[in-house]
Amino acid sequence: MTNPKGKQEASEESWRIFCAIELPPQTRRRLLSHIEKLQGLVPEVRASWSRDSNIHLTLKFLGETPQQLVWKFDSAMSRAVKGVPPFPVLISGSGVFPRPRDPRVLWVGISDPEGGLAKLQSRIEAESEQEGFAREVRSFHPHLTLARLRTRGGGARDIARAHEELQFAAEEMTVNDVLLIRSELSSAGSKYTTVSKHALNA
Repeated sequence: MTNPKGKQEASEESWRIFCAIELPPQTRRRLLSHIEKLQGLVPEVRASWSRDSNIHLTLKFLGETPQQLVWKFDSAMSRAVKGVPPFPVLISGSGVFPRPRDPRVLWVGISDPEGGLAKLQSRIEAESEQEGFAREVRSFHPHLTLARLRTRGGGARDIARAHEELQFAAEEMTVNDVLLIRSELSSAGSKYTTVSKHALNA
Protein backbone atom coordinates (compact mmCIF):
# COMPACT_ATOMS: atom_id res chain seq x y z
CA MET A 1 0.00 0.00 0.00
CA THR A 2 1.22 3.49 -0.77
CA ASN A 3 0.71 5.78 2.18
CA PRO A 4 0.10 9.36 0.95
CA LYS A 5 0.85 10.76 4.41
CA GLY A 6 4.31 9.25 4.58
CA LYS A 7 3.48 7.07 7.57
CA GLN A 8 4.78 3.53 8.01
CA GLU A 9 3.93 0.88 5.46
CA ALA A 10 3.39 -2.84 5.84
CA SER A 11 2.89 -5.81 3.55
CA GLU A 12 0.02 -7.34 5.54
CA GLU A 13 -3.47 -6.99 4.17
CA SER A 14 -5.00 -5.68 7.38
CA TRP A 15 -4.02 -4.20 10.74
CA ARG A 16 -5.64 -4.65 14.15
CA ILE A 17 -6.05 -1.05 15.26
CA PHE A 18 -7.59 1.14 17.93
CA CYS A 19 -7.29 4.70 19.17
CA ALA A 20 -6.35 5.43 22.75
CA ILE A 21 -4.86 7.86 25.23
CA GLU A 22 -1.41 7.00 26.55
CA LEU A 23 -0.88 7.11 30.31
CA PRO A 24 2.06 8.88 31.98
CA PRO A 25 4.88 6.53 33.07
CA GLN A 26 4.26 7.21 36.76
CA THR A 27 0.60 6.22 36.38
CA ARG A 28 1.52 2.96 34.69
CA ARG A 29 4.00 2.23 37.48
CA ARG A 30 1.27 2.74 40.09
CA LEU A 31 -1.10 0.45 38.20
CA LEU A 32 1.57 -2.25 37.94
CA SER A 33 2.25 -1.90 41.67
CA HIS A 34 -1.47 -2.40 42.32
CA ILE A 35 -1.38 -5.54 40.16
CA GLU A 36 1.63 -6.90 42.08
CA LYS A 37 -0.17 -6.38 45.39
CA LEU A 38 -3.19 -8.31 44.12
CA GLN A 39 -1.01 -11.14 42.85
CA GLY A 40 0.59 -11.36 46.28
CA LEU A 41 -2.71 -11.30 48.14
CA VAL A 42 -4.43 -14.00 46.03
CA PRO A 43 -1.58 -15.84 44.26
CA GLU A 44 -3.64 -18.88 43.26
CA VAL A 45 -5.91 -16.91 40.92
CA ARG A 46 -5.41 -17.53 37.20
CA ALA A 47 -5.68 -14.33 35.19
CA SER A 48 -4.45 -12.54 32.11
CA TRP A 49 -2.80 -9.50 33.68
CA SER A 50 -2.18 -6.27 31.81
CA ARG A 51 1.46 -5.44 31.16
CA ASP A 52 3.08 -2.01 31.15
CA SER A 53 2.92 -1.76 27.35
CA ASN A 54 -0.77 -2.58 27.01
CA ILE A 55 -2.42 -0.34 29.58
CA HIS A 56 -4.17 2.36 27.56
CA LEU A 57 -7.36 4.38 27.84
CA THR A 58 -9.10 3.06 24.73
CA LEU A 59 -11.52 5.41 22.96
CA LYS A 60 -12.46 3.27 19.94
CA PHE A 61 -11.42 -0.25 18.94
CA LEU A 62 -11.74 -1.26 15.30
CA GLY A 63 -9.96 -4.61 15.25
CA GLU A 64 -8.76 -6.04 11.93
CA THR A 65 -8.98 -3.25 9.36
CA PRO A 66 -7.91 -3.27 5.69
CA GLN A 67 -4.83 -1.12 5.24
CA GLN A 68 -6.48 1.21 2.79
CA LEU A 69 -9.04 2.04 5.49
CA VAL A 70 -6.51 2.61 8.27
CA TRP A 71 -5.62 6.00 6.85
CA LYS A 72 -9.30 6.94 6.57
CA PHE A 73 -9.61 6.34 10.29
CA ASP A 74 -6.39 8.29 10.83
CA SER A 75 -7.94 11.23 8.93
CA ALA A 76 -11.07 10.99 11.07
CA MET A 77 -8.95 11.21 14.22
CA SER A 78 -7.11 14.23 12.81
CA ARG A 79 -10.41 16.06 12.28
CA ALA A 80 -11.84 14.96 15.63
CA VAL A 81 -9.13 16.64 17.73
CA LYS A 82 -9.50 20.04 16.07
CA GLY A 83 -11.07 22.52 18.43
CA VAL A 84 -10.67 20.24 21.44
CA PRO A 85 -8.27 21.75 24.00
CA PRO A 86 -6.28 19.60 26.45
CA PHE A 87 -8.41 18.51 29.41
CA PRO A 88 -8.02 16.72 32.75
CA VAL A 89 -9.27 13.26 33.71
CA LEU A 90 -9.18 11.67 37.14
CA ILE A 91 -7.93 8.11 37.56
CA SER A 92 -9.48 6.64 40.69
CA GLY A 93 -11.54 3.83 42.14
CA SER A 94 -11.56 0.08 41.56
CA GLY A 95 -14.30 -2.12 40.14
CA VAL A 96 -15.18 -5.30 38.28
CA PHE A 97 -17.19 -6.41 35.26
CA PRO A 98 -19.84 -7.70 35.00
CA ARG A 99 -20.69 -8.01 38.73
CA PRO A 100 -18.92 -8.73 42.06
CA ARG A 101 -20.59 -12.13 42.39
CA ASP A 102 -19.17 -13.26 39.05
CA PRO A 103 -16.14 -11.05 38.31
CA ARG A 104 -14.35 -11.50 35.01
CA VAL A 105 -12.55 -8.18 34.53
CA LEU A 106 -10.77 -5.99 37.08
CA TRP A 107 -10.63 -2.31 36.24
CA VAL A 108 -9.61 1.12 37.54
CA GLY A 109 -12.02 3.95 36.89
CA ILE A 110 -11.78 7.18 34.91
CA SER A 111 -13.69 10.34 35.84
CA ASP A 112 -14.26 13.15 33.36
CA PRO A 113 -14.78 16.30 35.49
CA GLU A 114 -14.92 18.79 32.61
CA GLY A 115 -16.54 16.56 29.99
CA GLY A 116 -13.54 16.75 27.67
CA LEU A 117 -13.15 12.99 27.38
CA ALA A 118 -16.79 12.43 26.46
CA LYS A 119 -16.56 15.22 23.88
CA LEU A 120 -13.42 13.80 22.30
CA GLN A 121 -14.80 10.25 22.16
CA SER A 122 -18.06 11.50 20.65
CA ARG A 123 -16.19 13.45 17.96
CA ILE A 124 -14.07 10.42 17.10
CA GLU A 125 -17.24 8.35 16.69
CA ALA A 126 -18.87 11.02 14.51
CA GLU A 127 -15.84 11.62 12.28
CA SER A 128 -15.10 7.91 11.85
CA GLU A 129 -18.73 7.31 10.92
CA GLN A 130 -18.29 9.89 8.16
CA GLU A 131 -15.49 7.67 6.83
CA GLY A 132 -17.75 4.62 6.80
CA PHE A 133 -16.86 3.04 10.18
CA ALA A 134 -19.70 1.75 12.34
CA ARG A 135 -20.52 3.55 15.57
CA GLU A 136 -20.02 1.70 18.83
CA VAL A 137 -23.46 0.58 19.98
CA ARG A 138 -22.53 0.35 23.67
CA SER A 139 -22.32 3.42 25.89
CA PHE A 140 -18.83 4.75 26.51
CA HIS A 141 -17.63 3.78 30.01
CA PRO A 142 -13.96 4.81 30.25
CA HIS A 143 -11.78 2.53 32.37
CA LEU A 144 -8.37 0.86 32.52
CA THR A 145 -8.42 -2.93 32.35
CA LEU A 146 -5.99 -4.56 34.79
CA ALA A 147 -6.90 -8.23 34.42
CA ARG A 148 -9.19 -10.71 32.71
CA LEU A 149 -9.89 -13.50 35.18
CA ARG A 150 -9.71 -17.13 34.11
CA THR A 151 -10.51 -18.37 37.62
CA ARG A 152 -14.18 -18.62 38.54
CA GLY A 153 -15.99 -19.03 41.84
CA GLY A 154 -14.53 -18.19 45.24
CA GLY A 155 -11.03 -17.37 44.02
CA ALA A 156 -12.34 -14.82 41.55
CA ARG A 157 -14.55 -13.25 44.20
CA ASP A 158 -11.60 -13.12 46.62
CA ILE A 159 -9.40 -11.16 44.23
CA ALA A 160 -12.29 -8.91 43.20
CA ARG A 161 -12.88 -8.12 46.88
CA ALA A 162 -9.16 -7.44 47.43
CA HIS A 163 -9.08 -5.21 44.35
CA GLU A 164 -12.00 -3.11 45.54
CA GLU A 165 -10.67 -2.90 49.11
CA LEU A 166 -7.23 -1.74 47.92
CA GLN A 167 -8.85 0.96 45.81
CA PHE A 168 -6.60 3.19 43.71
CA ALA A 169 -5.71 6.59 45.11
CA ALA A 170 -7.00 9.38 42.87
CA GLU A 171 -4.56 10.84 40.35
CA GLU A 172 -5.23 13.60 37.83
CA MET A 173 -3.67 13.58 34.39
CA THR A 174 -3.97 15.98 31.46
CA VAL A 175 -4.91 14.59 28.07
CA ASN A 176 -2.86 16.33 25.37
CA ASP A 177 -3.11 13.91 22.45
CA VAL A 178 -4.64 10.71 21.16
CA LEU A 179 -2.83 7.82 19.48
CA LEU A 180 -3.65 5.48 16.62
CA ILE A 181 -2.19 2.14 17.72
CA ARG A 182 -1.59 -1.13 15.92
CA SER A 183 -1.81 -4.36 17.92
CA GLU A 184 -0.07 -7.52 16.68
CA LEU A 185 -1.05 -10.76 18.42
CA SER A 186 1.41 -13.59 19.03
CA SER A 187 2.04 -16.46 21.43
CA ALA A 188 4.43 -14.17 23.32
CA GLY A 189 1.70 -11.57 23.84
CA SER A 190 0.51 -8.47 22.03
CA LYS A 191 2.94 -6.00 20.47
CA TYR A 192 1.76 -2.39 20.28
CA THR A 193 3.04 0.13 17.75
CA THR A 194 2.04 3.79 17.60
CA VAL A 195 1.02 4.52 14.02
CA SER A 196 0.27 8.22 14.52
CA LYS A 197 -0.25 10.81 17.26
CA HIS A 198 -2.81 13.62 17.08
CA ALA A 199 -2.33 16.60 19.40
CA LEU A 200 -5.38 18.28 20.87
CA ASN A 201 -5.71 21.94 20.00
CA ALA A 202 -8.19 24.72 20.53
